[in-house]
Amino acid sequence: MNIQNIAVLGAGMMGNGIAQVVLQSGFPVWLRDINNDLLAAAESRIQSNLARAVAKGKLQETEAQACLERLTLLHRPG
Repeated sequence: MNIQNIAVLGAGMMGNGIAQVVLQSGFPVWLRDINNDLLAAAESRIQSNLARAVAKGKLQETEAQACLERLTLLHRPG
């Protein structure tokens, strides 16, 4: 099986945590929620968690940036 993209439905605590783990595993992630505010909060939380990992030396800055580039937020239209 060749996985090319992972979709996570729901950007709450579990959804953004799952998305981050998958991003750090090297897969592109589509994060979808009907609440655009939750999507924005999830993106911010993922950015913060990655920055914290970089500050602790657990992740390189280039790896953190690559994770964010693999993240696609799917907003609710309107």
